[in-house]
Amino acid sequence: MDDPNTTLTVTLGDLAEKVEERVRSGEYNSPSEVLRAGLEALAREERAFEAVLKAKVEEALADPRPSIPAAEVFANLEDHHRQRVARAGGKV
Repeated sequence: MDDPNTTLTVTLGDLAEKVEERVRSGEYNSPSEVLRAGLEALAREERAFEAVLKAKVEEALADPRPSIPAAEVFANLEDHHRQRVARAGGKV
């Protein structure tokens, strides 16, 4: 789809009315503009999420504290789960 004028058929379901409302309000000139704006917003959201995720990974990698062995992590998780089950009377 290298052609910017490629026509697609899209089934919007309940979202079709929201698209038409945006066009009727004059906020957008066409349904295509609404969909383009929505896709651009999605791309911005994805970039923001990736930036946060990258920062969290870099923070974790830069953490000078020693690593916790996996066996210890799983033992702690299992203990935590057992305690939750006991507090809930076995209904977790």
